[in-house]
Amino acid sequence: EVQLVESGGGLVQAGGSLRLSCKASGFLYHDYAIGWFRQIPGKEREGVSCIKYSDGGTNYAASAKGRFTISMDKYRNLATLQMNRLTPDDTAVYYCAGRQRVQDVCNPMDLDIWGQGTAVTVSS
Repeated sequence: EVQLVESGGGLVQAGGSLRLSCKASGFLYHDYAIGWFRQIPGKEREGVSCIKYSDGGTNYAASAKGRFTISMDKYRNLATLQMNRLTPDDTAVYYCAGRQRVQDVCNPMDLDIWGQGTAVTVSS
């Protein structure tokens, strides 16, 4: 069973930065992917970014490109999402998520193993 434990999040002013981390444990295939999606109450889930363990391939939502950077410490199975130039529109609950056996480009909306979620609030 795969478990995802995330940390980070919190309150930041617009223009500021936050870092989210997510540690994966359990039986992990070498071609798993990990990433984040976010959800605002009453709205659809939105994929943010993901990264593949096997080759480090990444994928970003248009809203995240140029501002967010995802990375992975392969030895610790620890993914990090560095979020810069945050705006109030980034306010949401961010869920770390993973998926086994990802052979093509990862898609954060296809991640089907979820972490507990962490709140990110950006004040104006």
